[in-house]
Amino acid sequence: MIDDRDNRSIATLVSDLVQQLSTLVQTEGRLLRSELNESAHKVGNGAMEVAAGALLLLAALIVLLQALIVGLANLGLGVGWASLLVGVLVAAVGAMLVKRGSTNMSPSELAPNRTAHQLRKDADLAQEQAR
Repeated sequence: MIDDRDNRSIATLVSDLVQQLSTLVQTEGRLLRSELNESAHKVGNGAMEVAAGALLLLAALIVLLQALIVGLANLGLGVGWASLLVGVLVAAVGAMLVKRGSTNMSPSELAPNRTAHQLRKDADLAQEQAR
């Protein structure tokens, strides 16, 4: 019959526990830094999309105003209506970019969910081991 007892001393067990906890905290720290870095990249990309959308919306406003002026001047389907069509298209693309960029910058996208989940798992495991 094999004896399943661990013959390590309490000091050794405590030392092992401290070392494992230290390793766990370091690993969780690296995971948190990685996740926060990823979130920062999302914010940067979202901000660039919002800026690009804002620039396109400004261009759309200029084109739409030009279309309105030309349309009122001609009162026909000439250059004015073509400008109006281009302005509406640019506005739609700009609005899409602003919406997409805003979504990428929402707080739910930036939260370090994987780290929080892993910390909950670690806490549950530690509680289970303490019993």
